[in-house]
Amino acid sequence: MRKLAVVVGMAIGLTFGAGTPALAQLGSVGPSVPGAGSGPDRGGEGAVSGDTLAAPVTRGNPGRVRASARREARPAAAPDPAAILATAQGHATAAGLTCQGTEAAHPGRIGEAEVYEIACAGSSGYIILASTPAQTFDCIELAGTAAIARAVDPAADVGQQCMLPANQNGLQVIGQWARDAGAACTIDQAQAVGKNEGNMVYEIGCTDADGYWLEKVAGAFTLTPCTKVTQQGGTCRFTTAAEIHTGFQQKLAGTEAAGCQVTQIRLMGSNANGEFYEAKCATEGEGFITRLNSQGAVQQVYPCATAQRIGGGCTLTTVAAPATGGRP
Repeated sequence: MRKLAVVVGMAIGLTFGAGTPALAQLGSVGPSVPGAGSGPDRGGEGAVSGDTLAAPVTRGNPGRVRASARREARPAAAPDPAAILATAQGHATAAGLTCQGTEAAHPGRIGEAEVYEIACAGSSGYIILASTPAQTFDCIELAGTAAIARAVDPAADVGQQCMLPANQNGLQVIGQWARDAGAACTIDQAQAVGKNEGNMVYEIGCTDADGYWLEKVAGAFTLTPCTKVTQQGGTCRFTTAAEIHTGFQQKLAGTEAAGCQVTQIRLMGSNANGEFYEAKCATEGEGFITRLNSQGAVQQVYPCATAQRIGGGCTLTTVAAPATGGRP
């Protein structure tokens, strides 16, 4: 049975080379002021003060001083959204991203490298550091890292985050990935949570049902129900114990265990025939061992009272000892 040992926390955060400033240190973007802080002594001849150029003093006749010449500064040209998108798209394509840009922003620069944020149609957006080579950061992964850090410390410095409204789409994007992988529940929460053996892992929460970990392995998404995740030591923050029990109880519909109100679950192990779980019921002394196939559907049910030979029998459920019979 493959163990889901997920590395969470800042493992999915920004990775910069030594000496590279963090994205939180974005500089402002705007027209530079040629000669700012240079030239003659401030306030002297030719000094710039606001939008006024001080008139040079007329040399010669001290009684004649030219009138001050005032020149209105030209306002900075408004950024061209189409040009920003075209530039960001060019950087995204050059970096090998699969992204059809829908809008973009240019929040600043880091050193000499310009920074762009791009929203992509139907997928996660990116922050792109146009260095050599370019560095790219997935908006959904950045948001997941920030959420994990803030859960530990609400005042944590989480660095630069994606700000375009179109990039606040983690629930929609991750939810669609989960549905494509087979999740049939109503998805109400979703977030990147870390990596498992180098693969990105996302968690989804379902309304009144068992949630999932969604893992991308070799380009394809696989679902692991929180029933299994929690049994293997993982944490599902969007799924309660009651939802796990309700979800498992729903699997028992149509079997002899259909009347069991599940209160506890134990993963016993697996073999070539499937995975085995013990389910304890609210009724005293009632429980079942179930065999699930690879799709999570119940294939067989064994009452705890007669299942002593299956994986060592039930341990959550205390059953009455079988009668020995015979004469007193």
